[in-house]
Amino acid sequence: MTNLTRTSFQAHPFHLVSPSPWPLFTSTCLFSLATYTVLFMHAYISAKYLINLALLSLVCSACFWFRDIISEATYLGNHTLAVQRGLNMGIALFIVSEALFFLGVFWTFFHSALSPTGELGAHWPPSGIDSVNPFELPLLNTIILLSSGVTVTYSHHSVIQGKRKGALDGLAFTVVLAAIFTALQGIEYDLSQFTISDSTFGSCFYFGTGFHGFHVIIGTAFIAVGLWRVLAYHSTENHHLGLESGILYWHFVDIVWLILFMSIYYWGS
Repeated sequence: MTNLTRTSFQAHPFHLVSPSPWPLFTSTCLFSLATYTVLFMHAYISAKYLINLALLSLVCSACFWFRDIISEATYLGNHTLAVQRGLNMGIALFIVSEALFFLGVFWTFFHSALSPTGELGAHWPPSGIDSVNPFELPLLNTIILLSSGVTVTYSHHSVIQGKRKGALDGLAFTVVLAAIFTALQGIEYDLSQFTISDSTFGSCFYFGTGFHGFHVIIGTAFIAVGLWRVLAYHSTENHHLGLESGILYWHFVDIVWLILFMSIYYWGS
Protein backbone atom coordinates (compact mmCIF):
# COMPACT_ATOMS: atom_id res chain seq x y z
CA MET A 1 0.00 0.00 0.00
CA THR A 2 1.44 3.37 -0.97
CA ASN A 3 1.72 6.38 1.28
CA LEU A 4 -0.99 8.12 -0.77
CA THR A 5 -3.43 5.28 -0.11
CA ARG A 6 -2.64 5.20 3.59
CA THR A 7 -3.22 8.93 3.97
CA SER A 8 -6.34 9.02 1.82
CA PHE A 9 -8.29 6.29 3.62
CA GLN A 10 -8.16 6.08 7.41
CA ALA A 11 -9.58 3.15 9.34
CA HIS A 12 -11.20 5.25 12.10
CA PRO A 13 -13.72 8.11 12.26
CA PHE A 14 -11.57 10.39 14.45
CA HIS A 15 -9.78 13.53 13.33
CA LEU A 16 -6.09 13.82 14.14
CA VAL A 17 -5.45 17.56 14.05
CA SER A 18 -2.48 18.96 12.21
CA PRO A 19 0.20 20.83 14.21
CA SER A 20 -1.09 24.33 14.91
CA PRO A 21 0.62 27.40 16.43
CA TRP A 22 -2.64 28.93 17.67
CA PRO A 23 -3.06 27.10 21.02
CA LEU A 24 0.43 28.13 22.12
CA PHE A 25 0.05 31.66 20.76
CA THR A 26 -3.38 32.07 22.40
CA SER A 27 -2.04 30.86 25.75
CA THR A 28 0.84 33.33 25.51
CA CYS A 29 -1.58 36.17 24.74
CA LEU A 30 -3.82 35.24 27.68
CA PHE A 31 -0.85 35.13 30.06
CA SER A 32 0.37 38.49 28.74
CA LEU A 33 -3.09 40.01 29.11
CA ALA A 34 -3.36 38.85 32.74
CA THR A 35 0.16 40.08 33.54
CA TYR A 36 -0.33 43.51 32.00
CA THR A 37 -3.69 43.89 33.73
CA VAL A 38 -2.03 43.32 37.10
CA LEU A 39 0.67 45.83 36.20
CA PHE A 40 -2.03 48.33 35.19
CA MET A 41 -3.74 47.89 38.57
CA HIS A 42 -0.42 48.74 40.23
CA ALA A 43 -0.09 51.91 38.13
CA TYR A 44 2.85 50.81 36.02
CA ILE A 45 3.72 53.22 33.22
CA SER A 46 2.45 52.24 29.74
CA ALA A 47 0.68 49.15 31.10
CA LYS A 48 -2.60 50.18 29.46
CA TYR A 49 -0.94 50.20 26.04
CA LEU A 50 0.43 46.71 26.65
CA ILE A 51 -3.07 45.56 27.65
CA ASN A 52 -4.45 46.80 24.32
CA LEU A 53 -1.62 45.09 22.44
CA ALA A 54 -2.19 41.79 24.27
CA LEU A 55 -5.96 42.00 23.72
CA LEU A 56 -5.52 42.68 20.00
CA SER A 57 -3.09 39.75 19.71
CA LEU A 58 -5.57 37.50 21.55
CA VAL A 59 -8.43 38.45 19.21
CA CYS A 60 -6.28 37.87 16.12
CA SER A 61 -5.08 34.51 17.42
CA ALA A 62 -8.63 33.39 18.21
CA CYS A 63 -9.83 34.46 14.76
CA PHE A 64 -7.12 32.48 12.99
CA TRP A 65 -7.79 29.48 15.22
CA PHE A 66 -11.53 29.64 14.48
CA ARG A 67 -10.74 29.94 10.77
CA ASP A 68 -8.78 26.69 10.85
CA ILE A 69 -11.52 24.87 12.78
CA ILE A 70 -14.21 26.12 10.39
CA SER A 71 -12.11 24.92 7.46
CA GLU A 72 -11.74 21.47 9.06
CA ALA A 73 -15.47 21.21 9.71
CA THR A 74 -16.95 22.79 6.57
CA TYR A 75 -14.49 22.30 3.73
CA LEU A 76 -12.36 19.30 4.71
CA GLY A 77 -15.14 17.20 6.28
CA ASN A 78 -13.04 16.19 9.28
CA HIS A 79 -15.81 16.62 11.86
CA THR A 80 -17.44 13.20 11.65
CA LEU A 81 -20.16 12.05 14.06
CA ALA A 82 -17.52 10.64 16.41
CA VAL A 83 -15.61 13.92 16.37
CA GLN A 84 -18.82 15.87 16.99
CA ARG A 85 -19.61 13.72 20.03
CA GLY A 86 -16.17 14.46 21.43
CA LEU A 87 -16.56 18.18 20.82
CA ASN A 88 -20.00 18.14 22.46
CA MET A 89 -18.50 16.51 25.53
CA GLY A 90 -15.74 19.13 25.56
CA ILE A 91 -18.28 21.97 25.47
CA ALA A 92 -20.29 20.32 28.25
CA LEU A 93 -17.20 19.96 30.46
CA PHE A 94 -16.24 23.57 29.72
CA ILE A 95 -19.68 24.78 30.85
CA VAL A 96 -19.42 22.63 34.00
CA SER A 97 -16.08 24.31 34.79
CA GLU A 98 -17.71 27.72 34.28
CA ALA A 99 -20.56 26.72 36.60
CA LEU A 100 -18.04 25.77 39.29
CA PHE A 101 -16.34 29.14 38.83
CA PHE A 102 -19.60 30.98 39.50
CA LEU A 103 -20.31 28.61 42.38
CA GLY A 104 -17.21 30.05 44.06
CA VAL A 105 -18.55 33.57 43.51
CA PHE A 106 -21.93 32.74 45.02
CA TRP A 107 -20.29 30.85 47.88
CA THR A 108 -18.31 33.96 48.80
CA PHE A 109 -21.40 36.15 48.55
CA PHE A 110 -23.63 33.99 50.74
CA HIS A 111 -20.83 33.34 53.23
CA SER A 112 -20.55 37.09 53.81
CA ALA A 113 -24.28 37.86 53.54
CA LEU A 114 -25.59 35.16 55.87
CA SER A 115 -23.04 35.90 58.59
CA PRO A 116 -21.84 39.51 58.23
CA THR A 117 -18.91 40.41 60.47
CA GLY A 118 -18.65 43.38 62.79
CA GLU A 119 -16.54 45.22 60.25
CA LEU A 120 -19.55 45.14 57.91
CA GLY A 121 -21.83 46.56 60.57
CA ALA A 122 -23.19 43.08 61.42
CA HIS A 123 -25.86 43.39 58.74
CA TRP A 124 -26.19 43.07 54.96
CA PRO A 125 -25.77 45.18 52.85
CA PRO A 126 -22.95 46.70 54.93
CA SER A 127 -23.30 50.11 56.52
CA GLY A 128 -22.92 52.98 54.07
CA ILE A 129 -23.69 50.88 50.97
CA ASP A 130 -26.59 52.09 48.84
CA SER A 131 -27.35 48.95 46.82
CA VAL A 132 -28.77 48.93 43.30
CA ASN A 133 -32.55 48.88 43.04
CA PRO A 134 -33.34 45.47 41.49
CA PHE A 135 -36.58 46.71 39.90
CA GLU A 136 -34.95 49.31 37.68
CA LEU A 137 -32.14 48.51 35.22
CA PRO A 138 -31.52 44.98 36.59
CA LEU A 139 -35.14 43.96 35.96
CA LEU A 140 -35.02 45.46 32.45
CA ASN A 141 -31.79 43.59 31.76
CA THR A 142 -33.39 40.37 33.01
CA ILE A 143 -36.27 40.79 30.55
CA ILE A 144 -33.84 41.54 27.72
CA LEU A 145 -31.61 38.55 28.45
CA LEU A 146 -34.53 36.14 28.80
CA SER A 147 -35.92 37.49 25.53
CA SER A 148 -32.58 36.76 23.87
CA GLY A 149 -32.87 33.20 25.15
CA VAL A 150 -36.23 32.93 23.38
CA THR A 151 -34.89 34.33 20.09
CA VAL A 152 -31.82 32.09 20.09
CA THR A 153 -34.01 29.03 20.78
CA TYR A 154 -36.29 30.04 17.90
CA SER A 155 -33.21 30.31 15.68
CA HIS A 156 -32.02 26.87 16.76
CA HIS A 157 -35.33 25.23 15.91
CA SER A 158 -35.37 27.09 12.59
CA VAL A 159 -31.95 25.68 11.71
CA ILE A 160 -33.09 22.15 12.59
CA GLN A 161 -36.21 22.56 10.42
CA GLY A 162 -34.23 24.06 7.53
CA LYS A 163 -35.86 27.50 7.81
CA ARG A 164 -33.01 29.82 6.87
CA LYS A 165 -34.88 33.12 7.33
CA GLY A 166 -36.05 32.19 10.83
CA ALA A 167 -32.52 31.16 11.79
CA LEU A 168 -31.06 34.44 10.56
CA ASP A 169 -33.75 36.58 12.20
CA GLY A 170 -33.44 34.79 15.53
CA LEU A 171 -29.65 35.11 15.64
CA ALA A 172 -29.74 38.77 14.56
CA PHE A 173 -32.26 39.65 17.28
CA THR A 174 -30.13 37.76 19.82
CA VAL A 175 -27.01 39.76 18.95
CA VAL A 176 -28.93 43.05 19.16
CA LEU A 177 -30.47 42.16 22.53
CA ALA A 178 -27.07 41.08 23.85
CA ALA A 179 -25.54 44.41 22.80
CA ILE A 180 -28.37 46.30 24.54
CA PHE A 181 -27.84 44.22 27.69
CA THR A 182 -24.12 45.02 27.74
CA ALA A 183 -24.76 48.74 27.20
CA LEU A 184 -27.31 48.86 30.04
CA GLN A 185 -24.91 47.01 32.31
CA GLY A 186 -22.31 49.70 31.64
CA ILE A 187 -24.87 52.42 32.43
CA GLU A 188 -25.73 50.64 35.68
CA TYR A 189 -22.07 50.58 36.71
CA ASP A 190 -21.78 54.28 35.89
CA LEU A 191 -24.78 55.11 38.08
CA SER A 192 -23.86 52.88 41.03
CA GLN A 193 -23.07 54.61 44.32
CA PHE A 194 -20.34 52.15 45.37
CA THR A 195 -17.18 50.67 43.87
CA ILE A 196 -15.44 47.32 43.86
CA SER A 197 -13.31 48.43 46.83
CA ASP A 198 -16.34 49.18 49.04
CA SER A 199 -16.29 46.19 51.40
CA THR A 200 -17.12 42.59 50.54
CA PHE A 201 -20.44 43.67 49.03
CA GLY A 202 -18.77 45.76 46.34
CA SER A 203 -16.21 43.06 45.61
CA CYS A 204 -18.84 40.32 45.26
CA PHE A 205 -21.20 42.52 43.26
CA TYR A 206 -18.71 43.72 40.67
CA PHE A 207 -16.81 40.44 40.48
CA GLY A 208 -19.99 38.41 39.91
CA THR A 209 -21.81 40.78 37.58
CA GLY A 210 -18.61 41.86 35.83
CA PHE A 211 -17.53 38.32 34.98
CA HIS A 212 -21.07 37.55 33.87
CA GLY A 213 -20.90 40.59 31.60
CA PHE A 214 -17.61 39.29 30.22
CA HIS A 215 -19.32 35.95 29.50
CA VAL A 216 -22.12 37.81 27.74
CA ILE A 217 -19.57 39.51 25.47
CA ILE A 218 -17.93 36.16 24.69
CA GLY A 219 -21.35 34.60 24.05
CA THR A 220 -22.29 37.49 21.78
CA ALA A 221 -19.18 36.86 19.69
CA PHE A 222 -20.05 33.16 19.66
CA ILE A 223 -23.58 33.86 18.38
CA ALA A 224 -22.31 36.45 15.88
CA VAL A 225 -19.94 33.88 14.36
CA GLY A 226 -22.87 31.46 14.17
CA LEU A 227 -24.90 34.15 12.38
CA TRP A 228 -22.12 34.68 9.86
CA ARG A 229 -21.83 30.93 9.26
CA VAL A 230 -25.57 30.62 8.62
CA LEU A 231 -25.27 33.52 6.16
CA ALA A 232 -22.37 31.72 4.45
CA TYR A 233 -24.38 28.47 4.21
CA HIS A 234 -21.98 26.64 6.55
CA SER A 235 -24.69 25.36 8.91
CA THR A 236 -27.13 22.64 7.83
CA GLU A 237 -29.98 20.82 9.55
CA ASN A 238 -27.65 17.95 10.49
CA HIS A 239 -24.35 19.75 10.96
CA HIS A 240 -24.32 22.94 13.02
CA LEU A 241 -22.14 21.99 15.98
CA GLY A 242 -20.57 25.43 16.41
CA LEU A 243 -23.92 27.18 16.47
CA GLU A 244 -25.37 24.57 18.84
CA SER A 245 -22.42 25.03 21.21
CA GLY A 246 -22.90 28.80 21.19
CA ILE A 247 -26.61 28.42 21.93
CA LEU A 248 -25.90 26.05 24.82
CA TYR A 249 -23.37 28.53 26.21
CA TRP A 250 -25.93 31.33 25.88
CA HIS A 251 -28.52 29.39 27.87
CA PHE A 252 -25.90 28.91 30.59
CA VAL A 253 -25.34 32.68 30.65
CA ASP A 254 -29.11 33.18 31.02
CA ILE A 255 -29.31 30.81 33.99
CA VAL A 256 -26.36 32.43 35.75
CA TRP A 257 -27.97 35.86 35.34
CA LEU A 258 -31.24 34.64 36.88
CA ILE A 259 -29.32 33.41 39.92
CA LEU A 260 -27.38 36.69 40.08
CA PHE A 261 -30.57 38.72 39.89
CA MET A 262 -32.40 36.73 42.57
CA SER A 263 -29.45 36.49 44.96
CA ILE A 264 -27.23 39.57 44.62
CA TYR A 265 -29.70 42.11 43.24
CA TYR A 266 -32.97 41.13 44.96
CA TRP A 267 -32.21 39.10 48.10
CA GLY A 268 -28.83 40.75 48.75
CA SER A 269 -30.19 44.28 48.58
